[in-house]
Parts: sequence; structure tokens; C-alpha cells
Amino acid sequence: MTFTTRIATTEDIPAIAALMDRAIGELQRAYLNDTQIAASRDSMGLDTQLIADGTYIVVEDAGRIVGCGGWSWRATLYGGDHNPALRNAAPLDPAKDPARIRAMYTDPDFVRRGIGRIVLAANEAAARAAGFKRAELMATLAGEPLYLACGYAPIERVQKMSEGGVPVPGVRMDKALG
Repeated sequence: MTFTTRIATTEDIPAIAALMDRAIGELQRAYLNDTQIAASRDSMGLDTQLIADGTYIVVEDAGRIVGCGGWSWRATLYGGDHNPALRNAAPLDPAKDPARIRAMYTDPDFVRRGIGRIVLAANEAAARAAGFKRAELMATLAGEPLYLACGYAPIERVQKMSEGGVPVPGVRMDKALG
């Protein structure tokens, strides 16, 4: 199977949003109950600023988007357009701040095929090229094994990634981009 990657465009937004919705609903089942999965949508989802910044990629298989994710030079660590409380567009300083790895999702039909690693490697390379020495992310419990396998280390475990509602755990992680 040959996957291709490219920078996401605004035309991709409907397909990305649908992929995210499926991934959130299906890939967390081993880690969260139904109430937590529903609540996780408050702290997850599409951040169109990444697309506008040109730092969000999609992975395709025969023209179908099967994975996506981005990196950012902005302070927001996680959260989609629908949750402004989690957003901070302030620029980061590559000399002292870590780049943010953001909004990584794999189509449930394509898990365990290396898509997460493709997205992560492409975004780490882009952040490194922009002068960042480190990367930081907020992992879901479902995503934590991938990030550990790719050299990320836990910084802190949080029990609630969003202000309101049901607690949904996450893991803040980082990695040197040597």
C-alpha cells in the first residue's frame, strides 16, 4: 500500500472533519466509556488555524484521506475551533519553546498501517526545519502508545482536558527533535 502526503487545504475540511468524528468515536473505545468519548469532543477536533498556517497534512490512499495531523508555531497545545477557551494564537519562540504537534487522527479502517508515524515524522521534520528543537503534544490515552514508541516522554497526566463536563484524561508529552 502506498500512501501520499500533502498539505491540507480548506477543500479538505469536510473529509477531515468526518475522519476525526469517526476516529474519536471508534478508536477510544478501549480507553474511555461512552460518556467520556462524547465529552472528549470538547477538547478535540478540527483547528482550521493549522490549515490556514499551512502546517496541517493529510495522508491519502488512492485519493481518500486516511490520516491527518499537524504542527504549530502557536501556543495552543490542543483543541478545535469550537472551544475558544483552549486556544492561544500567540507565536512560539523556536529558541526556547517546543513546537506543538496537533490534531492527529487516523481513519479507523486504516489503523496499524504506519499512518500515525508518517504524520508524526512529517510534522517533526517541518517543525525542525522551522528551527524548533523540541515538540510537545497532548495525547489521548489511545494515542499515547504511538507517541511513546516514537520517542515522546510523558511530562504530566491530566484527568480533565476540558473545563466543563465529564473528565477526559490525557497525557502531555514531549520529545527532542535532534
